[in-house]
Parts: sequence; structure tokens; C-alpha cells
Amino acid sequence: MSLLQWKPEFSVGIDSMDHEHREMIDLINGTYEKLEANSDAIQVEACLGDILSTISMHFALEESLMRRSQYEEYQAHKNDHEELLDQIRDLMDDFFADPLAGAKRLEESLSDWFARHFSSFDARLHGRLAAK
Repeated sequence: MSLLQWKPEFSVGIDSMDHEHREMIDLINGTYEKLEANSDAIQVEACLGDILSTISMHFALEESLMRRSQYEEYQAHKNDHEELLDQIRDLMDDFFADPLAGAKRLEESLSDWFARHFSSFDARLHGRLAAK
């Protein structure tokens, strides 16, 4: 079972961004599947590393687009990116320290950050970029 499903409202009309959002959903779902299958910690840790690196690259692309377009909410959006990366690192640390407790927290948190960030910060940004 998937944790997140791609929805048409996630589309921002920028192919590279839509592709990266789909990729993030796939990585989150892959991690969730590993947790549900009680995969060993090394496999889950690898998935978490993939999530962190993919999201870091995605955020760098978004921040570049925001700077080039002189996006007025740039700093708040960037701050949210930093907060999300910190949360992912905390999830990873929790999992490394105690895989059983960390797995529970991962299951509760993985989709929340994507949905929250996308529905607030990304929706405004992508609406502005699409309008240009």
C-alpha cells in the first residue's frame, strides 16, 4: 500500500518540478513499503539517504528559480526548506538510534511534511511561476 498518491493538483505545470515531486512521492512510498515489510535497518537507511539527497537537490532548484524570479516569499520558503531538511535529519537520527521507535515515527511523519509544504509554500510559488 502506498502512503502518498500523485494528484493532479500537485502538478505545477513545470515538467522538471512535477517530475521531481513524483520522484519524491515514489521515494517516500518506497521507504514506507520497506517499513511495512519490516526490512532490515540498512535498507531503510539507504532509502532515507535517497530521500534526503533528492529533496536537497529539489530545494536547491526551487531556490534558484525563486531567486531568478525575485520571488517575494523567497526567505520564508527557504527557511521552510531548512526546517524540513532538519526534520528529515532528525527522523534519520531517530531511526539510526532506535530502529523500532524510529520506524514508528517515520510512518507517522513521512507524508506529513510533503503535504504541508506542498499545500502551502509550493502551491503559492508554483502559482506565481505559472502566472509568468
